[in-house]
Amino acid sequence: MVSFREGHDRIGVHVRLLDPHGDESLHRLTPLEDGTDRWTTQIALDRVGAWRYRFEGFADDFATWAHSAEVKAEADIDIAVMSASGERLLRSAASQKDRPSPERTRLRAAAERLHDADADTLTAVATDSDLAAIFRARPRASLGSVTDWMPLTVERQRAGVGAWYEFFPRSEGAVRREDGTVRSGTLRSAAKRLPGVADMGFDVLYLVPVHPIGQTNRKGRNNALTAEPGDPGSPYAIGSADGGHDAIHPDLGTEKDFRALLRAAQRVGLEVALDLALQASPDHPWVAEHPEWFTTLPDGTIAYAENPPKKYQDIYPLNFDNDPAGIYAEMLRVVMHWVGLGVRIFRVDNPHTKPLQFWEWLIAEVEKASPGVVFLAEAFTRPAVMRALAAAGFQQSYSYFTWRNTKAELEEFLTSVSQETSDYMRPNLFVNTHDILTEYLQFGGRAAYRIRACIAATAAPTWGVYAGYELIENVARPGSEENIDNEKYEYKFRDWEAAERNGRSLAPLLRRLNEIRREHPALRQLRNISFHWSDDDAVLVYSKHLDAEFTGTGASDTLIVVANLDPHSVRETTVHLDTRIWGVAPGDRFEVEDLLTGATWTWTDHDYVRLDAFAEPVHILKVKERS
Repeated sequence: MVSFREGHDRIGVHVRLLDPHGDESLHRLTPLEDGTDRWTTQIALDRVGAWRYRFEGFADDFATWAHSAEVKAEADIDIAVMSASGERLLRSAASQKDRPSPERTRLRAAAERLHDADADTLTAVATDSDLAAIFRARPRASLGSVTDWMPLTVERQRAGVGAWYEFFPRSEGAVRREDGTVRSGTLRSAAKRLPGVADMGFDVLYLVPVHPIGQTNRKGRNNALTAEPGDPGSPYAIGSADGGHDAIHPDLGTEKDFRALLRAAQRVGLEVALDLALQASPDHPWVAEHPEWFTTLPDGTIAYAENPPKKYQDIYPLNFDNDPAGIYAEMLRVVMHWVGLGVRIFRVDNPHTKPLQFWEWLIAEVEKASPGVVFLAEAFTRPAVMRALAAAGFQQSYSYFTWRNTKAELEEFLTSVSQETSDYMRPNLFVNTHDILTEYLQFGGRAAYRIRACIAATAAPTWGVYAGYELIENVARPGSEENIDNEKYEYKFRDWEAAERNGRSLAPLLRRLNEIRREHPALRQLRNISFHWSDDDAVLVYSKHLDAEFTGTGASDTLIVVANLDPHSVRETTVHLDTRIWGVAPGDRFEVEDLLTGATWTWTDHDYVRLDAFAEPVHILKVKERS
């Protein structure tokens, strides 16, 4: 916050908090750099729900006197006046009955010292750190002013911290018959994959839409305009004669099977997130029952979805300008249907193509009906729109992380999401999705996959992968930025256990990264990232630090990440660290342990590193506590 007053008197600032139970607490802010009039504090809010807060500014009488007394004592002027005014101030504070008795005794003793004091005694009292601490906790204040009460929502941990794993239920347990046709996986067979996902340390299982899929204009393999017999179609072309957004695809099972999947996930420590794609196939019941919910072209046909040059002939977008009341009510009904079945997280497809006021209304209505539901915005769009969606209520947001690969790009991006927008937008650093396979991953090989996972897992509290990442599925459809033989249009057959047995899988790395995240509370914070320097433009260096009072372990927590961003080479360079961030003086030695390899070194603020992209491209270093 910014707080100031005219003149030279010192001021103080408090923040007063009211928690969801009505309990009140008062916290002192400390000034940042001199002359900025900016104040800060860190407070751990430990109760989920609606808080309120206000700032209280005041003239800090003791700080004002202490500053003037120190300056005048050094100049040997007004010694008697400053001593007398200080004595009066301290005696007045000592008379306050709400102060603890030992504190009042200490104040009276200091007042006695100021009676007819000389310059040295005046300086000693004015610079006494114990006295300053007494007045920081319970200031002698005048000329107070307060802000209005402001709301503050504290959400459950999963709204801001977690590791996500995305998969297509129809591929898990799918079987290719002798005649070449495929029997779809089901929700029951998909549940058999859950222990493997949980074993890698993931917290959230994200399911693409599980609804019936339309036949009209169904897409074939690799986004072909014509589907062959047996092609399952895109799960985003929602709706058929079997139902719409409140139905489950018959190939996957029933609501009973869906509930069984949720229970199976809960047993292994996973929470299920469901894709919420508010659009319809031409066969969706909405099209017949509410044609006014769509855009009709001059020739009488309904407009399908487009994102030039991409065309989605199998999908009709909703037109929220037509019957907004009816559309709003139906969308709320759909969401609450799945909430009623036990879904508490929704990954929302393309929310930027719907009105902001709709999302603000919907999220608020769901929160009123069922507090704690989390919405993730999948919106790769203009920065202002992405930020507006977050401000409208989305608890998490996809981001530009997948396209930020150089040192300069990553430093700029991570600074933005951790500082500029962190008050209202939480980034979820997905390394890939079923729609996104970046050039970095296509051509960087195994090293690129390792590098991106290490950065995503350590740079922000929430990250995610799409199934197949651990198998280095990096072949793109020519001319596109997505996998060839995309799972969105067909079944995928993967042998997870064989890949891990043969050492080809990155599952052990993903497992270790999620272990590190759970062991280190510094990685569960967004704003605490600090960038350091290296002599190589391909070597990224940052730290995550958390003071002991916020870790819950009684000890501070500091990690240093050093990443070779070039997946094709060995890099040797010197890194330069601002060790003051974690309380180590420049030049002092400290011990670090690489949490990926177990190696230990003695470091200072300038250190040589060698990072082999083909062996160990990233250090994740724990700074050991000094005894």
